[in-house]
Amino acid sequence: MYTNLLRKLEILKDLSEHSLNYIENSLTVIPFKKGEVIFSEYDVAKGVFFVKTGIVRLTKGDHTGKELVVCIKKAGDLFAEACIFTEEGTLYPATAHMLMDGEVLFLKTANLEKELITNPALGIEIIRYMSSQLRGFTSTLRDIALLDVYSKTISALDRLAKEFGEHHGYGVQIELPLTVQEFANLIGSRRESVSRVFTRLKNENVISICDKKIVIRDWCKFCTLYKVQMFA
Repeated sequence: MYTNLLRKLEILKDLSEHSLNYIENSLTVIPFKKGEVIFSEYDVAKGVFFVKTGIVRLTKGDHTGKELVVCIKKAGDLFAEACIFTEEGTLYPATAHMLMDGEVLFLKTANLEKELITNPALGIEIIRYMSSQLRGFTSTLRDIALLDVYSKTISALDRLAKEFGEHHGYGVQIELPLTVQEFANLIGSRRESVSRVFTRLKNENVISICDKKIVIRDWCKFCTLYKVQMFA
């Protein structure tokens, strides 16, 4: 039932039919409404998830209610993979919310680890995937820690356009509805600061916003701006 979806995942695409059938038969489908919590960073980790439909946002928060968006996952993406190879009782590394109505596939850690015993190649692919994710997180943390708000915004727009962008003529529409506050949480900045940058980019005809979706009006022009801003 989910073979086509699983085959699209880098870590599973080369699995044997037997292994893929085992994982497919171990999956549980869970529907969620927009805004619902899939799991909390205070919950004991019990397994990994795949996005079947919809979009999932993972955040880290503090006792004051402030939060930072760790990453955003789309259909076909794996998340909560950090709970693999951990001790029993380990908590989830972040809180996961549904950004829109959708379904996720849940796979118990015990079932996945059972398959890893007989299929070490899968373990290698998972480690490669986790390494790739870690490199991405490191780049994001670099941006948050070292760049000014304008540069962080440009960098985040580039990343979102590549992950969620749909090309329309010369431009790219980011198919991800985000409020200014949500975008600010994504780059670790204040809403007011991001709002000023958005106003500047709109005045410069770099972006427009329609129904909470950001449109990069001229992708080639934006790429030039990105290179100048990031590598000057």
